[in-house]
Amino acid sequence: MSAPSLPAPASRRRFRRALLAWYREHGRKLPWRQTSDPYHILVSEMMLQQTQVDRVLPKYHEWLEKYPSLGALAAAADDEVNQTWRPLGYNIRPRRLHAIARESVARYGGSLPSDEETLLSFKGIGAYTAGAIRSFAFGQRAAIVDTNVARVLFRVFVGRGDAKAHAMRKHLWTVSETLVPRKHVFDFNQALMDLGAMVCVARKPKCLICPMFKLCATAELAKGRGLL
Repeated sequence: MSAPSLPAPASRRRFRRALLAWYREHGRKLPWRQTSDPYHILVSEMMLQQTQVDRVLPKYHEWLEKYPSLGALAAAADDEVNQTWRPLGYNIRPRRLHAIARESVARYGGSLPSDEETLLSFKGIGAYTAGAIRSFAFGQRAAIVDTNVARVLFRVFVGRGDAKAHAMRKHLWTVSETLVPRKHVFDFNQALMDLGAMVCVARKPKCLICPMFKLCATAELAKGRGLL
């Protein structure tokens, strides 16, 4: 099977307009969306890995009260950091976050760098987290693909094949890079995540209220089979 094609320019524009209009009305009000502090963005992204938003909210505030900067976190004892993280689980995350803080202090003056190559050099910062930091903290035109975003992009622009295949995942990164607008990058990437978390969910997606319903390849297939 040949590789899926990329969205045409007209489709990209329609997708961006529909997504941003939906987000302005329905986007979640979350504390890490009220800041452009790279450290705060990093903390939220690390906490949100494999953890639901409602569990992260109280811990996010507690963490930043205790460790308000990368320097404060770097100076803390290992046991204390691990204890503060509980009960979020997946406990490699606080160790990685602690290590990033120490490296930032040692090599970058206690600040996170803004370029992709340097961000990716930190153990614990992968392509998604680097993209999130660059777009949310520094306003750069950077793509993101997490589980929710991949599901949205696959359903809207592909619709067929194995969504989890390595080649498909790579294609979805290219789709995401193609879609990112030159303006409103922060809102666009946050909107992508919200759409996947709130409407284009894994089970029982809310297709009939989705802003992408008329654009969606998967919905079109479902309508052809009489399923919608």
